[in-house]
Amino acid sequence: MKNSLKSFFSFCWEVVEVVVLALLIVVPIRYFLFQPFVVDGSSMEPSFYDGDYLIVDQISYRFRQPERGEVIIFYAPTDPSRRFIKRVVGLPGEQLEAIDQQIMITTPEGEQFFFEDYYSQSTVYRSFSVALEEDQYFVLGDNRDRSYDSRFWGYLPAENVIGRAVLRLWPVNRISKITP
Repeated sequence: MKNSLKSFFSFCWEVVEVVVLALLIVVPIRYFLFQPFVVDGSSMEPSFYDGDYLIVDQISYRFRQPERGEVIIFYAPTDPSRRFIKRVVGLPGEQLEAIDQQIMITTPEGEQFFFEDYYSQSTVYRSFSVALEEDQYFVLGDNRDRSYDSRFWGYLPAENVIGRAVLRLWPVNRISKITP
Protein backbone atom coordinates (compact mmCIF):
# COMPACT_ATOMS: atom_id res chain seq x y z
CA MET A 1 0.00 0.00 0.00
CA LYS A 2 2.81 2.39 0.92
CA ASN A 3 4.65 1.72 -2.35
CA SER A 4 1.55 2.23 -4.46
CA LEU A 5 0.83 5.54 -2.70
CA LYS A 6 4.44 6.58 -3.15
CA SER A 7 4.23 5.64 -6.86
CA PHE A 8 1.05 7.64 -7.26
CA PHE A 9 2.61 10.78 -5.74
CA SER A 10 5.75 10.25 -7.81
CA PHE A 11 3.61 10.03 -10.96
CA CYS A 12 1.68 13.19 -9.98
CA TRP A 13 4.93 15.07 -9.35
CA GLU A 14 6.25 14.05 -12.79
CA VAL A 15 3.04 15.27 -14.44
CA VAL A 16 3.34 18.61 -12.62
CA GLU A 17 6.98 18.93 -13.73
CA VAL A 18 6.08 18.24 -17.37
CA VAL A 19 3.18 20.73 -17.32
CA VAL A 20 5.32 23.46 -15.69
CA LEU A 21 8.16 22.85 -18.16
CA ALA A 22 5.75 22.96 -21.09
CA LEU A 23 4.25 26.23 -19.83
CA LEU A 24 7.72 27.74 -19.37
CA ILE A 25 8.46 26.95 -23.01
CA VAL A 26 5.08 27.61 -24.68
CA VAL A 27 3.91 30.77 -22.88
CA PRO A 28 6.89 32.98 -23.82
CA ILE A 29 6.80 31.74 -27.42
CA ARG A 30 3.04 32.35 -27.68
CA TYR A 31 3.01 35.80 -26.07
CA PHE A 32 6.34 37.27 -27.18
CA LEU A 33 7.46 35.56 -30.39
CA PHE A 34 4.65 33.91 -32.37
CA GLN A 35 0.89 33.76 -32.08
CA PRO A 36 -1.94 32.26 -34.11
CA PHE A 37 -4.38 34.32 -36.15
CA VAL A 38 -7.51 33.09 -37.93
CA VAL A 39 -8.63 35.13 -40.95
CA ASP A 40 -12.18 36.39 -40.51
CA GLY A 41 -13.90 37.63 -43.66
CA SER A 42 -13.05 38.16 -47.32
CA SER A 43 -11.02 41.39 -47.20
CA MET A 44 -7.73 39.65 -48.09
CA GLU A 45 -8.95 37.37 -50.91
CA PRO A 46 -7.42 35.97 -53.09
CA SER A 47 -4.32 35.90 -50.84
CA PHE A 48 -6.12 34.65 -47.72
CA TYR A 49 -9.60 33.23 -47.24
CA ASP A 50 -12.02 33.18 -44.32
CA GLY A 51 -10.84 30.52 -41.86
CA ASP A 52 -7.18 30.43 -42.94
CA TYR A 53 -5.01 29.74 -39.89
CA LEU A 54 -1.85 31.86 -39.81
CA ILE A 55 1.19 32.18 -37.58
CA VAL A 56 2.19 35.77 -36.75
CA ASP A 57 5.82 36.75 -36.10
CA GLN A 58 5.74 39.31 -33.28
CA ILE A 59 9.51 39.78 -32.93
CA SER A 60 10.70 41.06 -36.36
CA TYR A 61 9.26 44.54 -35.96
CA ARG A 62 11.17 45.06 -32.75
CA PHE A 63 14.29 45.12 -34.95
CA ARG A 64 12.97 46.67 -38.17
CA GLN A 65 9.93 48.50 -39.54
CA PRO A 66 7.23 46.87 -41.67
CA GLU A 67 7.98 46.92 -45.39
CA ARG A 68 5.72 47.73 -48.30
CA GLY A 69 3.84 44.64 -49.46
CA GLU A 70 4.07 42.75 -46.16
CA VAL A 71 0.90 41.32 -44.65
CA ILE A 72 0.51 42.52 -41.08
CA ILE A 73 -1.80 41.83 -38.17
CA PHE A 74 -2.75 44.83 -36.03
CA TYR A 75 -5.24 46.17 -33.53
CA ALA A 76 -7.99 48.00 -35.41
CA PRO A 77 -7.66 51.78 -34.96
CA THR A 78 -11.45 52.08 -34.66
CA ASP A 79 -11.79 49.22 -32.13
CA PRO A 80 -8.54 48.09 -30.40
CA SER A 81 -10.26 44.94 -29.11
CA ARG A 82 -10.34 43.60 -32.71
CA ARG A 83 -7.41 42.37 -34.77
CA PHE A 84 -7.25 43.03 -38.53
CA ILE A 85 -5.11 41.65 -41.34
CA LYS A 86 -4.08 43.94 -44.22
CA ARG A 87 -1.18 44.65 -46.59
CA VAL A 88 1.23 47.55 -46.02
CA VAL A 89 1.03 50.03 -48.90
CA GLY A 90 2.23 53.35 -47.44
CA LEU A 91 5.23 53.82 -45.15
CA PRO A 92 5.93 56.53 -42.57
CA GLY A 93 6.56 59.96 -44.07
CA GLU A 94 5.06 59.14 -47.48
CA GLN A 95 2.17 60.76 -49.32
CA LEU A 96 -0.38 58.58 -51.09
CA GLU A 97 -3.02 59.57 -53.59
CA ALA A 98 -5.51 57.52 -55.60
CA ILE A 99 -5.22 58.58 -59.25
CA ASP A 100 -7.21 56.81 -62.00
CA GLN A 101 -7.68 53.67 -59.89
CA GLN A 102 -3.95 53.52 -59.05
CA ILE A 103 -2.05 54.61 -55.97
CA MET A 104 0.65 57.25 -56.47
CA ILE A 105 3.27 57.21 -53.71
CA THR A 106 5.60 60.12 -52.99
CA THR A 107 8.51 59.30 -50.68
CA PRO A 108 9.93 61.81 -48.17
CA GLU A 109 12.82 62.31 -50.65
CA GLY A 110 10.33 63.35 -53.37
CA GLU A 111 10.51 60.19 -55.51
CA GLN A 112 7.14 59.35 -57.09
CA PHE A 113 5.89 55.98 -58.33
CA PHE A 114 2.71 53.96 -58.64
CA PHE A 115 2.21 51.13 -56.17
CA GLU A 116 2.61 47.87 -58.07
CA ASP A 117 -0.45 46.00 -56.94
CA TYR A 118 0.31 42.33 -57.62
CA TYR A 119 -2.05 41.20 -54.89
CA SER A 120 -5.44 42.62 -55.73
CA GLN A 121 -7.82 41.70 -58.50
CA SER A 122 -10.05 44.68 -57.79
CA THR A 123 -9.43 48.41 -58.09
CA VAL A 124 -9.11 51.12 -55.49
CA TYR A 125 -12.58 52.63 -56.23
CA ARG A 126 -12.49 55.15 -53.40
CA SER A 127 -10.41 58.27 -53.95
CA PHE A 128 -8.13 59.43 -51.19
CA SER A 129 -5.12 61.58 -50.50
CA VAL A 130 -3.13 61.12 -47.31
CA ALA A 131 0.18 62.33 -45.87
CA LEU A 132 1.63 59.91 -43.32
CA GLU A 133 3.63 61.02 -40.31
CA GLU A 134 6.71 59.24 -38.98
CA ASP A 135 4.77 56.65 -36.97
CA GLN A 136 1.94 55.89 -39.41
CA TYR A 137 1.19 53.31 -42.12
CA PHE A 138 -1.40 53.04 -44.86
CA VAL A 139 -2.83 49.53 -45.24
CA LEU A 140 -5.26 47.94 -47.69
CA GLY A 141 -7.03 44.63 -47.97
CA ASP A 142 -6.26 42.70 -51.16
CA ASN A 143 -9.99 42.49 -51.91
CA ARG A 144 -10.52 46.25 -52.27
CA ASP A 145 -14.27 45.82 -52.88
CA ARG A 146 -14.77 44.11 -49.49
CA SER A 147 -12.10 45.66 -47.30
CA TYR A 148 -12.54 48.09 -44.42
CA ASP A 149 -9.09 49.65 -44.40
CA SER A 150 -7.09 52.89 -44.41
CA ARG A 151 -9.26 54.29 -47.19
CA PHE A 152 -12.08 54.48 -44.64
CA TRP A 153 -10.49 55.01 -41.22
CA GLY A 154 -7.20 56.69 -42.19
CA TYR A 155 -3.69 55.86 -41.10
CA LEU A 156 -2.58 52.93 -38.95
CA PRO A 157 -0.54 53.99 -35.89
CA ALA A 158 2.73 52.05 -35.64
CA GLU A 159 1.91 51.17 -32.03
CA ASN A 160 -1.10 49.12 -33.22
CA VAL A 161 1.03 46.70 -35.26
CA ILE A 162 1.22 43.23 -33.69
CA GLY A 163 3.39 41.48 -36.27
CA ARG A 164 3.63 40.01 -39.73
CA ALA A 165 2.01 36.90 -41.09
CA VAL A 166 4.75 34.32 -41.78
CA LEU A 167 3.04 30.91 -42.17
CA ARG A 168 -0.31 29.58 -43.31
CA LEU A 169 -1.06 26.29 -41.53
CA TRP A 170 -4.68 25.77 -42.56
CA PRO A 171 -6.19 24.60 -44.82
CA VAL A 172 -3.73 21.74 -45.27
CA ASN A 173 -3.72 21.98 -49.08
CA ARG A 174 -2.52 25.62 -48.81
CA ILE A 175 0.20 25.29 -46.14
CA SER A 176 2.85 27.83 -47.11
CA LYS A 177 5.39 30.40 -46.04
CA ILE A 178 4.00 33.91 -46.54
CA THR A 179 6.14 36.31 -48.55
CA PRO A 180 5.34 39.83 -49.76
